[in-house]
Amino acid sequence: MTTITETKLEFTKLGSRIGAEIRGLDLGAELSPDTIAQIREALNVHKALVFREANVRSDEDQVRFAGYFGPLTKAHPTVASVDGKPAVLPVDSENGSANNWHTDVTFVVNPPQASTLRSITLPAYGGETLIASSAGAYRDLPDELRNFADTLWAIHTNDYDYSVPKNLEHANAEERRKEFTRIHFETAHPVVRVHPLTGERGLFIGGFAQRLRIVGLSNTESRDILRLLQAYVTRPENVVRVDWEPDQLVLFDNRITQHYAPDNYDGQPRKLNRVTIAGDVPVGVDGRSSTAIKGDSSTYSETVVLH
Repeated sequence: MTTITETKLEFTKLGSRIGAEIRGLDLGAELSPDTIAQIREALNVHKALVFREANVRSDEDQVRFAGYFGPLTKAHPTVASVDGKPAVLPVDSENGSANNWHTDVTFVVNPPQASTLRSITLPAYGGETLIASSAGAYRDLPDELRNFADTLWAIHTNDYDYSVPKNLEHANAEERRKEFTRIHFETAHPVVRVHPLTGERGLFIGGFAQRLRIVGLSNTESRDILRLLQAYVTRPENVVRVDWEPDQLVLFDNRITQHYAPDNYDGQPRKLNRVTIAGDVPVGVDGRSSTAIKGDSSTYSETVVLH
């Protein structure tokens, strides 16, 4: 029988700019509106929350928890879900590692507002997840560069150019690539996104933006500027390194973070399951909203309006 959790939550900071954790909060139980509100507020402040000993033992538990924060997306616009569970995406080392900095599914016009990851199979060492604050990166920019970034728009796409050397590719990389790009998406997003709940500004770039260009600039100019801005996102001050334990769940704000999963576990099995929460259309500093160029994301996710 489920119980209502009535607890004043005490999150411990993992870094000054991003990350906090709590141990022993029973996410397998039904959560009260007050507890959900506390988690939402903590997410606004810390950007990434680590729940250890969370009692989230099944996909159903994870789906229920994610659903407290809004309607769920499908698992992915192009990649298959866990069998019979349309909202659950397997993040499995057998399919390769996400060892590039990215924000989830920014190639659609309405990317998820937040993502949850749940530990299932962990390597004996390595396998962490790095999460970076794009708000911290924006604040670090010199005034002149910040003002310039405020004016920029970038094209995000899932149609990768896959520059990984062949000898470093995963065994089924070609098959995975075909699945990932079976529907071609392109979307124009502001390089600086205004968070709909906090009003914070963050650099909204990452791996899916790196593949194309900044609107109005050449490919060479775009790569140089994106590389410069991305270097601020991944400064150590802006990054929290999450070590995985059994029965752990991580919730991070997809609107104002990037993440990276280092391939540092020597081919051992590593499996997480991901459930994402439907998001709003990004808005830039000038109040303009993102626009879809190619691909229809309406069957992947509804668009929510957040106040």
